[in-house]
Amino acid sequence: MPDLSSKNTSPRLLAFLTALVVALIVSLISILFHHNLVDAVIIFIVSFVATFGMYYYTIERFIYRKIKLIYKFIYQTKATKREEFFYENILPKKSIEEVNADVQEWAKQKKDEIELLKLNEQFRKEFLMNLSHELRTPIFTIQGYVETLLSGAIEDAEVNKKFLSNASKSIDRLVQLVDNVDEISKLESSRMPLAYETFTIQELCKDIFEEFSLKADEKNLKFEFKKGTEGGLKVYADKGRIKQALVNLIENAIKYGNQNSTIAVGCYELDNNRVYIEVSDDGPGIAEEHLPRIFERFYRADRSRNRNIGGTGLGLAIVKHIIEAHGQTINVRSKIGVGSSFGFTLDSRNKSKNMD
Repeated sequence: MPDLSSKNTSPRLLAFLTALVVALIVSLISILFHHNLVDAVIIFIVSFVATFGMYYYTIERFIYRKIKLIYKFIYQTKATKREEFFYENILPKKSIEEVNADVQEWAKQKKDEIELLKLNEQFRKEFLMNLSHELRTPIFTIQGYVETLLSGAIEDAEVNKKFLSNASKSIDRLVQLVDNVDEISKLESSRMPLAYETFTIQELCKDIFEEFSLKADEKNLKFEFKKGTEGGLKVYADKGRIKQALVNLIENAIKYGNQNSTIAVGCYELDNNRVYIEVSDDGPGIAEEHLPRIFERFYRADRSRNRNIGGTGLGLAIVKHIIEAHGQTINVRSKIGVGSSFGFTLDSRNKSKNMD
């Protein structure tokens, strides 16, 4: 005897068992009152068929109409007449348990979407707040200098030159900020095509070391390759964009690195297809709670300290977008008092050529 408590009981089986019970009860009552076995058998058959047909039809029409409405709500699609005939008459109907699983999956998906929307909304609010804050500083600075000059300071040759120079620096910072925001927008929307070429990553790093030699000398910093990674490794990427990413990482290492310390670059061959590049410093490090958000736009681990150092707060965000535009990943490792390491992967060869 099938178990009615089973989760896999179908509407057909449920109707069959119900009809069987009803028919048996009616037949037994007929025997008790009429003592005629033939009449009881006929009553049993008629009762069974009538009850089964009524229950099965009711269950099918009611439950599966509701199920159909549920699926219309879940998938929000419109089926053609041919598709409806195929679904109703050819494909096996889903059990209640299968429908329940589909609804739970849909509910989980919607919950995840809502959580993502809430997270994106929070990021949007923080982005707008940070952007307005970053814009306000140079704008107010320029406004202050201009108002002072208009109030009479322009007549003083020594003062007006100093004020105009400071205002010019704030304008440069404002322009850099707008350019960086525009660049991130282009990278996010894939409107900035990449010009792939093969080049030696260590040679590119040496060029950047040379460009930053004067800044490094001011803090008595030393550039070096990690031991065993000095050899030439070829990568296939947009050289200009990768240089921009490395410039941002090395410039950050100079800004936040301690006096008389070392900035080390390591280049490692992961396998036949990828190379891992890592920029490390032995500066103050980044607290663990900040690491998951360090690549967000305008996110600053130490706002007061970063404000004094300068920058737009978009450098690491640009690096992340450049690396992801190459279909690669970037990560950070850091510990307070030890230093930080930023690493990313690049293809070591043209994959399209390898496939040919």
